[in-house]
Amino acid sequence: MRVLNKVIVVTGAGGGIGREITCQLLEKGARVAAILNKSGLEEIQTLSNVYGNKISTHIANLTRREEVERLPEEIISIHGSVDGIINNAGIIQPFVNVNELDFERIKLVMDVNFYGTLYMCKAFLPHLLKRPEAHITNISSMGGFIPVPGQSVYGASKAAVKLLTEGLHSEFKDTKVGVTVVLLGGVNTNIVQNSGAEIGIEISENQKRMLLSAERAAKLIIKGMENNKCRVIAGKDSKLMDFFYRINPIKATDLLAKKLKLQE
Repeated sequence: MRVLNKVIVVTGAGGGIGREITCQLLEKGARVAAILNKSGLEEIQTLSNVYGNKISTHIANLTRREEVERLPEEIISIHGSVDGIINNAGIIQPFVNVNELDFERIKLVMDVNFYGTLYMCKAFLPHLLKRPEAHITNISSMGGFIPVPGQSVYGASKAAVKLLTEGLHSEFKDTKVGVTVVLLGGVNTNIVQNSGAEIGIEISENQKRMLLSAERAAKLIIKGMENNKCRVIAGKDSKLMDFFYRINPIKATDLLAKKLKLQE
């Protein structure tokens, strides 16, 4: 689905990849409903000064179903329709083992990453199914197909997003609603700070340069939507680990764990 003149809803639009997705969609001629949870409002406001009524901002806590369910009517009242959603909002967990992670944080990670995505899909699907063409893009992670030490709950949430999205793709393959899952590798954003997570690993400037930029990640995400890709693997690390994991899951898992241990 080409994004020109389409109305696209973007969650987590206040910063990082979400803000880049929003910027690039606007540059390509789309109208954007930017969903954020208060933080990032000032940055989004600067886009409103440039693009005027082509962008609207909406404050919503994605972990609260009632707040998500009011969004379609609110957005349609402004833009007239909704043609696509990009579920980008997500948080990671502190870099600790499951036995050291409290249930409050476990619930928060699952609520934001999985239930937030599910609520958005459920809220907007009735409207998307009425459009001549429409699209859902859900952002999963490399951690959704290969375990990352210290990120087991985050990985579980992203694995749930991955399987949910693949299920939606199967369920709607004979409709005009396309569905894409994005398996992101490492991206140079502030997700660690924004999630309130301690990384416990020193990342050098050289390693940071090896990470996918938010600009590049956004470009790949939008390209996947426009080309109606079922699956987008974004980042060299994600592509490499996907290849190894298909050949030998145990060795791939051990290799990743060893690499992370050497960086501690």
